[in-house]
Amino acid sequence: MAEHLKKELEELKLQTLTMTSEVKQALTKACNAFKNLDADVAQEIIEQDDRINELELKIDEKALRLLALEGPVARDLRFILGCMRIAIDLERIGDECANIAHATIILSCKPPLPFYKDINILGEKAKNMLDLAVNAFFQPNSDLAIEVCKLDFEVDELHSSITEGLITYMTEYTPAIKRSIQAINITKRFERVADLATNISESAVFVDKGVNIRHYCQFDNR
Repeated sequence: MAEHLKKELEELKLQTLTMTSEVKQALTKACNAFKNLDADVAQEIIEQDDRINELELKIDEKALRLLALEGPVARDLRFILGCMRIAIDLERIGDECANIAHATIILSCKPPLPFYKDINILGEKAKNMLDLAVNAFFQPNSDLAIEVCKLDFEVDELHSSITEGLITYMTEYTPAIKRSIQAINITKRFERVADLATNISESAVFVDKGVNIRHYCQFDNR
């Protein structure tokens, strides 16, 4: 029975790693599509979202079956629950990437705004947080997870700065209103990716230490 459970857990891990790879690829494409205002790459992200959704369903089905039939305990139980948690967060990141792609397609045929460089920096910060968060989960490594939580403050501050700048810009230069609204939308989506990466880090701590720090990760490590 122990060997059978071990095999099943490895299969669950592989499925979750596959989904993680798909989502990281989608986020990388989202960053590049916006940076280059590339509508073709943006369209690829939108089409990729269905695969991400399917992987979430497979992980959920696998995890529920393990919980019902295998009676996992301790770290094995926490890992299964953790995979279910991060699959939800990964699927939402996939959705955010698709939303960024839709906005990028709209912006691709328009002149860029002076805030795009900062938005690109924000996207790279969010991507870095996701990379670190999934590494923290699969090791698992609580210390690395906490570092991801701390990085979220940098993203929040940059998000606020960009948004305020865009609002001021479009009130003073009305021809840029539509572009500014889409840029604000993309900025918010990248900020949301960072929040979801923080959620994954919280799940990493849960798997590693058995401690639930959801809603407290940032507060305790400001």
